Amino acid sequence: MGTLAAAGGSGNPTAGFQKVQLADGDFQVQSPYNVPESQRFQYRNGGHDYSSGLWQFEGYGYVPSGTSGVSVMQIHNEEGAAHSTVLMLHVYNGVLRFYSGVVIEPNIYDRLFRLNVMHDVGASTVAVYVDGEHKFSTSVTPSKSYY
Repeated sequence: MGTLAAAGGSGNPTAGFQKVQLADGDFQVQSPYNVPESQRFQYRNGGHDYSSGLWQFEGYGYVPSGTSGVSVMQIHNEEGAAHSTVLMLHVYNGVLRFYSGVVIEPNIYDRLFRLNVMHDVGASTVAVYVDGEHKFSTSVTPSKSYY
């Protein structure tokens, strides 16, 4: 876990990471939100498979009250792996959870939030930040590659 904590710096989980852009065609933008789509996200160059290194994913989300069972973020293992994912963040009844278990953020409904997830492939760990605050870390099952 020391690598993940050190990578985030003093309260900024994005410090020291290189930005990788994504592309518009891979997003389905949902409502409600009061900012034009052009100011909400960018997506360029398609998806990214990776097999080593320390990766940090950042995005902003909004989950309207009444939404339940929605997946906010996932990291998938290589095709054919024993487990299809190493991380899934779901919302159940206003609570952001690691899969359907550990509580990450208890009150996620009706607010814009910033989500950062760090995946240290070599250490087989993930760390989750909400609004810049470290909320959760765990070991994950190793895989040959991820997406």
